[in-house]
Amino acid sequence: MDENTGDARADAGDPSKTDDGDLSGLFAPERVAVVGATESDGSIGRAIVENLQADFAGETIPVNPNYDDVFGLESYPDVGSVPESSEIDVAVVVVPPKIAVEAVRQCGEAGVRNVVVITAGFGETGSEGASRERELAEIAQLHDLNLVGPNSLGVMSTPTGLNATFGPENALSGSISFMSQSGAFITAVLDWATDEGIGFKDVVSLGNKAVLDETDFVRTWGDDPDTDVVLGYLEGVEDGAEFIDAAREVTDDTPIVLVKSGRTEAGAQAVSSHTGTLAGSEQAYEAGLEQAGVLRVETVQELFDFAQILSGQPIPDADDVAIVTNAGGPGVMTTDAVGDSGLSLASFSEATLEALADAMPEEANIYNPIDAIGDADVERFETALDLALDDENVGCAVVLSAPTAVIEFDDLAQVITDLQAEYGKPVASVLMGGERTESAKEILREGGIPNYFDPARAVRSLDALSRYREISRREYEAPASFDVDRERAREVLERAEERGDNRLGVEAMDLLSAYGIPTPEGTVAEKPEEAVAAAQDVEGEVVMKIVSPDILHKSDIGGVRVGVPNEGVYDAFEDLVTRARNYQPDADILGVQVQEMVDVDAGTETIIGMNRDPQFGPLLLFGLGGIFVEILEDTETRVAPVSEREAREMVEGIRSAPLLRGARGREPADRDAIVESLQRLSQLVTDFPAILELDVNPLVAGPDGVQAIDVRLTVDTEKL
Repeated sequence: MDENTGDARADAGDPSKTDDGDLSGLFAPERVAVVGATESDGSIGRAIVENLQADFAGETIPVNPNYDDVFGLESYPDVGSVPESSEIDVAVVVVPPKIAVEAVRQCGEAGVRNVVVITAGFGETGSEGASRERELAEIAQLHDLNLVGPNSLGVMSTPTGLNATFGPENALSGSISFMSQSGAFITAVLDWATDEGIGFKDVVSLGNKAVLDETDFVRTWGDDPDTDVVLGYLEGVEDGAEFIDAAREVTDDTPIVLVKSGRTEAGAQAVSSHTGTLAGSEQAYEAGLEQAGVLRVETVQELFDFAQILSGQPIPDADDVAIVTNAGGPGVMTTDAVGDSGLSLASFSEATLEALADAMPEEANIYNPIDAIGDADVERFETALDLALDDENVGCAVVLSAPTAVIEFDDLAQVITDLQAEYGKPVASVLMGGERTESAKEILREGGIPNYFDPARAVRSLDALSRYREISRREYEAPASFDVDRERAREVLERAEERGDNRLGVEAMDLLSAYGIPTPEGTVAEKPEEAVAAAQDVEGEVVMKIVSPDILHKSDIGGVRVGVPNEGVYDAFEDLVTRARNYQPDADILGVQVQEMVDVDAGTETIIGMNRDPQFGPLLLFGLGGIFVEILEDTETRVAPVSEREAREMVEGIRSAPLLRGARGREPADRDAIVESLQRLSQLVTDFPAILELDVNPLVAGPDGVQAIDVRLTVDTEKL
């Protein structure tokens, strides 16, 4: 998506959909007007009319002032001239960009509620097109229009035969609803899906998303009893927080599977903190989609592998897989794939093993995987699969068969289908062959059982069922609300505005204290005499740090002194300032922080931080801290606000979590205190959208709590 497209939508103030969010008229229309209908060879207007005439059960109305009729259908000069124009359910606009804007305006004035703008030449083309797109969005807001596009391939819905696209053919009927930002991707997918026998309920080309976006269709299909799975190809999400809220609700009953392209950092804001470096846009999508309950896949193959099994098979009660095969090698491959997944190999009961031993040849392997050996006929397969599915230790199964002279794939497919229906446990089929598997795959499809040539795909698909089970059972936990001092926090942030600088460092430690994140006693001294006085108020030796928004890595330049006694504070102040001046003569030196000593060695240095993502908002980060944070890159991220459960998942999710639990004789860190600090930071950055980036590094986690030793943040002073 061109960046101008996003600007067009944002500048329009997020004009939105009809008040009730009802898109039923878009997918189940009775009257469709084609603005720009024509008989001209090779034109989009002609293709859409022909597609509608081919299958659409309702009325097609051509709109074109240059024609009296189009393919025998009476043509009208504009939408307002159509008798009972307010009863047009959908208007498809295919005229040039400048005319398209006026055509959409006429649709709104005539009372049409749903408009699909096929026309390109809007936000994807530059500033002039972006201006036209803003105008479209404003018209939609004024007239309460549901608008798809512009720059869209169109929409399909198989129950009514609706094909309001210029694609070459309609989709097969099914229970998958599919949205895509790429129209070309839709045409390629539908062509492939037809060959594979994969059907759809609704299909939408999102185009530039001037009004309707992915969140609207997720909500619509989540309420649609005829949609079993929502699929999507996205290049971006318009409003990450809104999408998370919608998807969390929908995935309780309807799985969502997405391919998200564009993994680069292009378009991300410049970053200056550790968190900004480590938590870029891709991490925001990873975290946001996971929190939303979305199953994210990397390939188109996985997208439809998962769709088929999620739409056709039940959710397993357990993750233990039985494998039944007539081929040892592929059976081992399947076993390896189970080991690479979140599933496990089922351990058969003694009764099952005894029954298998009685039924199978002596050469067969009765332990999982069950190898019925190469001369197995359909009856032997049936016996093995029946016994496996009957075992209470088995949650799902993979049936794998190489072609042999004694196997009829059609008969085997029927056995698999019948036994799956009898036991109600999910089954994935791997009939390894070419043409001779075609009719067998059709039998399996009718039973909702997908067939895969590669056993690893079968296992990954069963794993997707298991992952969706956990998503559907996950209960949303509201973030905690702590008693904090917002006014004190605001005063700290306003110092950046007063200074004319958008960066704050250790002089902003009070910001953390205001939100209940523990900090050592300390103050910022502008003169050596002030430093001496501050040190006398602190028991024991002190830590001294140069305070400058222009010097990010203080320890690298010798800008930190640890264990300074009272008598050495004056000289240490002078030395720190001199080092800073020598390192960067034009640096803004605010003074020296004098801080209570914290025994870092008694705890573990961690980092908590936030980087504000353009789509998802505040992205929290947790990991090991100190000087190695960017080297180790052992971090977890979540979109704020986070619940206690999500904060705890962050703490327990890093690879180095055993260190926090007390590995190798170390005392365990107070992980509850880390979790609470993450929640408090989450509340802080949610309360103050002006905070663009924030690092607390290190947050020292000891056995009895945490201490924030250093802080650095960037502020958008215009948002204060």
